[in-house]
Amino acid sequence: MTEKFLEGKGCLITGGASGFGRGVAYAFAERGADLVLVDINEELLNETSKNVEKETKQKVIPILCDVSEAKQVKKMTEQAFSELDNIYVLFNNAGTEAAYGVDVLKVGEKAWDLTMNVNLKGQWLTDKFVSRKMNRQKFEPLRGKIIHTSSIAGTVVDPLIPVYSISKIGIIALTQLVAKSLAPYITSNAIAPGFHVTGVYGNREDIMIQTMKDGNVKTPLNRIGTIEDVVDLMVFLASPRSNFITGHTFPIDGGIAEVGVAPNTLKSDI
Repeated sequence: MTEKFLEGKGCLITGGASGFGRGVAYAFAERGADLVLVDINEELLNETSKNVEKETKQKVIPILCDVSEAKQVKKMTEQAFSELDNIYVLFNNAGTEAAYGVDVLKVGEKAWDLTMNVNLKGQWLTDKFVSRKMNRQKFEPLRGKIIHTSSIAGTVVDPLIPVYSISKIGIIALTQLVAKSLAPYITSNAIAPGFHVTGVYGNREDIMIQTMKDGNVKTPLNRIGTIEDVVDLMVFLASPRSNFITGHTFPIDGGIAEVGVAPNTLKSDI
């Protein structure tokens, strides 16, 4: 039987229409949470929201929002807290990548701005507006939890996705700074996924595999990451079992970033 540790608690997920956001939405709702799902893809957002609500019988509020725009994030936050009694978990997950395979000194300004504004500024803005209201909640021992999406490209820079790497490094710093700012009542952590088939790769395994080949990447655990791998960690970070953890970034990458073994020495097909 699934433990309902999020019963009576609201969860806000940016980038909630697909990929990690959608997978986590189902998992949180199954554990009793009512949800606010935020995305810029209106059609997919409404589809995901209806499906999650139908399957889990939890309340799901879809909100269309560009997280890189302060006015929209402020309005979204106000609506989220008016629709739900509280937001206990913020999964700050919206992201994009706009300059694959371009040298960092040749990236165009528009590509730079798009990636940085969505990935880093967007998470900062969402933290800023949501935490103000979250910090006034009466939950104990914690008033809420913030979980960011970084990447292994933020722990080991990737020259094939330079601006993305820089933005994800920034998210790790943001995670630590927010943890210090909001302690002891709100925790701030981050996940750092590796290679998982999501919208970044057009939801295509072959494109993702090609990017791994381009970067000469081998996975020590010899398989591709799944949405479920991320969901499992997110469930832990949202649960009371992680209440004494803040300021940390957790890789979910099959060992790519931290094992430290040269790719050509690994007996791995993936």
